[in-house]
Amino acid sequence: MPRTAAAKPHTFSPDIEAFISTFADDIADGSAAIFAGAGLSVSVGYVDWRGLMREIAHELGLSVDRETNLVAVAQYHLNERRNRTRINQKIIDEFSSGHTLNENHEVLARLPIATYWTTNYDRMIESALEAEGKVIDVKFAVSHLKTVRRGRVATVYKMHGDVSDPDNAVLTKDDYEGYFREREPFVTALTGDLVSKTILFLGFSFTDPNIDYVMSRVRVVLRNQPKQHYCILRREQRKAREKTSDFEYRRRQQDYFIKDLARIGIHALMVDDYADITRILRAVEARYRTRTIFISGSAHEFDPWRPDAAGSLIESLSRSLIAKGFTVVTGFGLGVGPSVISGALQEIQANPKRNSPGQLQAFPFPATDMSSSARRTLYYRHRQRVIGMAGTAIFLFGNKRNKRGAIVPADGMIEEFSIAKAAGLHIIPVGATGWVAKDVAVEVTPLHSNRSAIFRRALSIANNPASDSTSIVKAVVTMASDFRNS
Repeated sequence: MPRTAAAKPHTFSPDIEAFISTFADDIADGSAAIFAGAGLSVSVGYVDWRGLMREIAHELGLSVDRETNLVAVAQYHLNERRNRTRINQKIIDEFSSGHTLNENHEVLARLPIATYWTTNYDRMIESALEAEGKVIDVKFAVSHLKTVRRGRVATVYKMHGDVSDPDNAVLTKDDYEGYFREREPFVTALTGDLVSKTILFLGFSFTDPNIDYVMSRVRVVLRNQPKQHYCILRREQRKAREKTSDFEYRRRQQDYFIKDLARIGIHALMVDDYADITRILRAVEARYRTRTIFISGSAHEFDPWRPDAAGSLIESLSRSLIAKGFTVVTGFGLGVGPSVISGALQEIQANPKRNSPGQLQAFPFPATDMSSSARRTLYYRHRQRVIGMAGTAIFLFGNKRNKRGAIVPADGMIEEFSIAKAAGLHIIPVGATGWVAKDVAVEVTPLHSNRSAIFRRALSIANNPASDSTSIVKAVVTMASDFRNS
């Protein structure tokens, strides 16, 4: 799914900026995980715990707003009715399909995160991942932990069950008291992830007794030195007509709560608006994407470059980007794609301990006999998908031979430039190679006037036809690194 145009830059606190950088690194390393609570789905119409239990409490003559232990309320209802049919029906009614995804779900699904934990009964996380075309392995019963789904790219652990099996959903005191007997493998799996991964808790209240127990156990095992995890919390806001003393009391409660989270290894990132959560996730995605570079290029002829010199330039550039830890994505453009792949493979194979085969991703355009209009639509969608994987786009050369035999600007590269701009990618033109790349340079160079002197000098070198190949490669890598680190 393509991203929308980038929003205006948002200023975060140094604390949150540090998290964005660190968590993007964890995602790149494959050590990031998400733990989603009910708050992640509330904005799209699902109820939180109080909403789920409101009618149940009312049937008992209780007010859910005056109760602090909602698990106990569920147990009271079970005690009175002697069965949980009413509660099960409530779960089905409230958490069945019909809600749309929110942007938080979509951003999380686009990122290459392999592990998701949730106490939610709904299928929002699964739906978001499936919408991205990802193969997922969903586990909401102990029996599911025994097998794996082949080809999966993400695993969703639903430790309290799923709307499709309300009879076994964890909800009452009986369920919680028997959790470590009936669902101990989930506790073991979560404990392992808390030790080995960096987990971001979203929409989570931390009132769940299971999580509290697991976190405390991990802390003891690690001798009071738990791995760093994160959560995003909104600062207490003063309510309309609320007494100053009451507001100060709630704020003091939150301060103590935040310190207690730190005790078990969870660092709270404080925001003033729930919309800030979406902004933070966007920033994490943008920071992660800057590690991936899309190389747009097409050349039937390389004039004024000699073909061998042009091939050497492209190979050297691709190899240098891999060596700097970037992932290179290519659509296998005419005359350019083979050299991109050759250079990347040279570096990957020369340094297998430092580089990964996953740093090269090639997506050739599908061959088809369909009509020209249908082919244009197919190719546009293909470009959107491939460019959407990256945070930076490099433009090289840009010509093709038309049906009359004339060499003309490559319209495919022009379209890729338009898509990259709309998706908010950083643009690096190598205007020294001419054609579409030169036109791109003319358009984007003024936009970089506020960047550092080092960046602007590198941009000038990359767009100067008199620059040699070595200088151009160094300049492009300098600009790509600047985008990644900024």
